[in-house]
Amino acid sequence: MESTIFQQLGISLLLGLLVGLQREHAASGIAGMRTFPLITVLGTLSALLTNSLGIWVVPTAMLGVMAVIIMGHLIQFRQGEPHLGTTTDMAMLVMFAVGAYLVDGPMVVAVAVGSGVAVLLQFKPEMHGLAKKLGDEDLRAIMQFVLLSCIILPVLPNKNYGPSTLFGLPQPTLDVFNPFETWLIVVLIVGMSLGGYIVYKFFGRNAGILLGGVLGGAISSTAATVSSSRQAKDHSIDEPIAAIVIMIASAVLYVRLLIEVSVVSSPEFLLSVCAPIAILMGATVAPAAVIWVRFRQQPNVMPEQKNPTQLKSALVFGAMYIGVLFALAAAKQCLGGRGLYLVAALSGLTEMDAITLSTARMSTFDHTVLINGWRLIVVAAMANMISKAAIAGLLGGWNLFKHIAILFAIPMVGGVVMLIIL
Repeated sequence: MESTIFQQLGISLLLGLLVGLQREHAASGIAGMRTFPLITVLGTLSALLTNSLGIWVVPTAMLGVMAVIIMGHLIQFRQGEPHLGTTTDMAMLVMFAVGAYLVDGPMVVAVAVGSGVAVLLQFKPEMHGLAKKLGDEDLRAIMQFVLLSCIILPVLPNKNYGPSTLFGLPQPTLDVFNPFETWLIVVLIVGMSLGGYIVYKFFGRNAGILLGGVLGGAISSTAATVSSSRQAKDHSIDEPIAAIVIMIASAVLYVRLLIEVSVVSSPEFLLSVCAPIAILMGATVAPAAVIWVRFRQQPNVMPEQKNPTQLKSALVFGAMYIGVLFALAAAKQCLGGRGLYLVAALSGLTEMDAITLSTARMSTFDHTVLINGWRLIVVAAMANMISKAAIAGLLGGWNLFKHIAILFAIPMVGGVVMLIIL
């Protein structure tokens, strides 16, 4: 018992010293390396005393800390010293709560919060710089993501719907629409695209060939293909550079797919798709890397990227995901395994997220998809390559199409070999 108490007090002291060191270095004025450890230890002691003196000890001690803060500001005001803001005041209250939480809550949580406070205080210039770099459109994108994830998602029912539940038809295998799970997947896709969009905003349009392709793939590889093809057509960039950007964006797409599968499916299905996706990604990156070595010094101006969190775009993707999910279930019931490949190919012509997530979802309750689902993703990926090559030819011209066709031929051959041999 005593060892536990000493451990709690020791961690409380160290966390207070950590935050106090940062405040001392920042010359916060009202509290530093001595005050913060005392406040944190006071929080721990007051929580320890609740067993013998009652629960009123913690709020009374908190009021005492608040009184000290107010008195400190009154003294500064009378001495004519400038007001240094409320950040240190709030840090003192939070660290008192951290000290008290050490007694009743998980120690790792208290340590994480206390350390987080120190980090938050230390990176003040960077956080102010972040706020200044974000424009109105960027803040709108973030708030729209909050709308999608924190307001719409929690109110959706977590229940499967389909012909048997909605219309009383005897087709329970088609009851695959779950509003909550569907919107959760929409939030996942929009969140990944938003991350790429924010990074793009910080690096600017002059991101270079490599980073341009990576960011394009993080936001939307299809959109990157369209924009790069148009730039090649307008002679804003050379065809080889456009081809490299398209290939890198296509390779980053496979990273997205692995993230999606890891979130939605079981570890067993993730393990089954890792090798095929890695092979496709390697076969896509390798030829692009060879050409990039030659053209890496040439400039590449990324086109303006659109806000990926628009409600319309989220609804469109959600509808596509539901459509693919129903199509896979119907194809499995009516056409057997071959019908799944047809749906995968047709879906892959537009984009990869919906078919990948639908396959991963089906793998959780369909053993056949669990074993052979990676084949559906490979077929969809091959169809997606054909679609991107067609986009490059239509929008970028014959020369770009030749570059893309040659580069995509390598992963296409790899996909065919895997489907035949494995």
